[in-house]
Amino acid sequence: MDWQEDDEAGFVVARADWTKDEAAIRRIREAVFVEEQGIPPELEWDGADEECAHFLAYALDGTPIATARLTQEGQIGRMAVLPEWRGRGVGSALLVELMALAEALGLEMVFLNAQCGSAAFYHRHGFLPHGEPFEVAGLLHVRLYRYLSDPEDPPEFLL
Repeated sequence: MDWQEDDEAGFVVARADWTKDEAAIRRIREAVFVEEQGIPPELEWDGADEECAHFLAYALDGTPIATARLTQEGQIGRMAVLPEWRGRGVGSALLVELMALAEALGLEMVFLNAQCGSAAFYHRHGFLPHGEPFEVAGLLHVRLYRYLSDPEDPPEFLL
């Protein structure tokens, strides 16, 4: 298992395997998206997880505390951090690992649909907005992009 450890923050980030880690991933996403945010389970469980790369963050005692995924097309999503771990760098550590994997896979760009209340977090990591806000499951979202290296021909909206 490939670990990125941050002893001062008290957690580690590791690549997850959907088949082996499905229960832990589901527990976190159910707690954050379904229970806390009221997202209907049928929207949360979109059937795409088996095709995605997943990461889990663990407290140093081995308890899963956060998760996120990356699609083959470069979409980052389902980033969920348990409430007691927010503001401690867990989301940033997951995001860094997702972007590193995307770059290792040869992707030039990653994108995501962020809840508007979380957009500033992604802006701090170099993500730029594109388009108008839109609603998903009753929550306002915005599409954000980030190039992993300087594009030779950037889209007009990034200029």
